[in-house]
Amino acid sequence: MVRCRLGARFGRGGRFATDQGMTTAEYAVGTVAACGFAALLYKVVTSGAVSSALQGLIRRALGAV
Repeated sequence: MVRCRLGARFGRGGRFATDQGMTTAEYAVGTVAACGFAALLYKVVTSGAVSSALQGLIRRALGAV
């Protein structure tokens, strides 16, 4: 008898059944963070010092072939 009442009261989702949109919000925050990191990485890679270092590295790699 007690089991039936508890099952009817809390159901499958329990008290936290209303948290349906949390995963969507977490994915949105993760996507925004990834875009911010990509923009920062783009700025670093396209800066003068890093760009010239990468070009030199590629030239040496292609020259060794």
